[in-house]
Amino acid sequence: MDDTIGHHTKDSGHRAWWVAAVAGVAIIVAGAFSTMPGILQDPLRQEFHWSRGSISLAASVNMILYGLTAPYAAALMDRFGIRRLVVAALGTVAAGALLTTVMNAAWQFTLLWGFLVGLGTGSLSMTLGTTVTNRWFSTRRGLVTGILSSGSVLGQMVFLPALSWTIARYDWRPALVSLALAALAVTPLAYLVLREHPADIGRRPYGSKIFIPRPAPVPGAARRTVIVLRSATRTAPFWLLAGTFAICGASTNGIMWTHFAPAAHDHGMPVTTASTLLALIGIFNVVGTIASGWLTDRVDARRLLAAYFLLRGLLMVSLPLIMTATVNAPMITFVVAFGLLDLATVPPVIALCRTFYGDDSAIVFGWTNAAHQIGAASASFLGGVARDTFGSYNPVWLALAAACAAAALLSLAIRLRPTASAESDQRKYASSGSGR
Repeated sequence: MDDTIGHHTKDSGHRAWWVAAVAGVAIIVAGAFSTMPGILQDPLRQEFHWSRGSISLAASVNMILYGLTAPYAAALMDRFGIRRLVVAALGTVAAGALLTTVMNAAWQFTLLWGFLVGLGTGSLSMTLGTTVTNRWFSTRRGLVTGILSSGSVLGQMVFLPALSWTIARYDWRPALVSLALAALAVTPLAYLVLREHPADIGRRPYGSKIFIPRPAPVPGAARRTVIVLRSATRTAPFWLLAGTFAICGASTNGIMWTHFAPAAHDHGMPVTTASTLLALIGIFNVVGTIASGWLTDRVDARRLLAAYFLLRGLLMVSLPLIMTATVNAPMITFVVAFGLLDLATVPPVIALCRTFYGDDSAIVFGWTNAAHQIGAASASFLGGVARDTFGSYNPVWLALAAACAAAALLSLAIRLRPTASAESDQRKYASSGSGR
């Protein structure tokens, strides 16, 4: 076997890149589903006369399940394999989209889009990228993580214009059918290309100098997910990472994707113009996340996180000063800078999870991602309450700027060389049976 493996060590054609590419396509398609609740609001209200609250409920349930499904999905990949879970998740989101086209009640929208699509997209979240990276790559992990993490935003950019045009030209149902067909089109590709581990095809992980046997399947996925969480909560790094990621969620999609357009409108900017600025943020998201992955391979992840949060906080402070009715140079600068920083936190957090939790890092990252979603949901709700209370979003931007400063300090508080107390926590984690 060693001769065969040695013969296949040409990194340029390594199967790992094909596995990562197909996983990325699946993540892109899943990202497209997250764009739909926003552009479905008006068509659903016009046809069914539902309130915005009832429509938003489905989106909220979807967001929560997206966060809570991720850690269980990571454990299920260890139990049943990447390929099976990706195929099942793609089938789930396709079914949810198709069934939504025949709904006639708001509770059905919550059930189909909130629960069914939420479960499917949660299984195709960043934990999929983390699992693929951990298994198939020994080097370039930060770069690959950055590329795969940008997939969900790329999906929004690729599909949103076409979906919006379809709804405006035809109806909302053809848009959902198009999404379902996209998911079904990726399914056979995932089945044919995805493999669980390089050892399945007699290969080493990309960049590895040794052959690594495939680990045995881990039974009891749900139980293991809870055990990993319970063990991780006994360690300081978990709480520091979860805290920073909760602030990350609050200061990005929690506030920006929900309240940036209304805040800009308060200053006289048309909503369509504000939406275009958000789209530009999404474009620079991709660049920033990939660049952050590249940097994570070369720079201390803790220092990167601290720098990202500090810069994001400065941008938040500047926002009340640059908001105007028209697009000006300072606003363009904000859009570019915020886009570069928006998802840049993901690769360093994944790298730190890998450092502290090894084989369980994908599950631990899934739980920190759940904290991210909780932070996002909290900011989305409290941002609206603050606007109603103060008549302005200015207190919101300042509060989030202070939170980002706190997140920078939390990032620097993470110790790569544990103190005696932290070493005791790590020994408890290792002896709990959660590691493999």
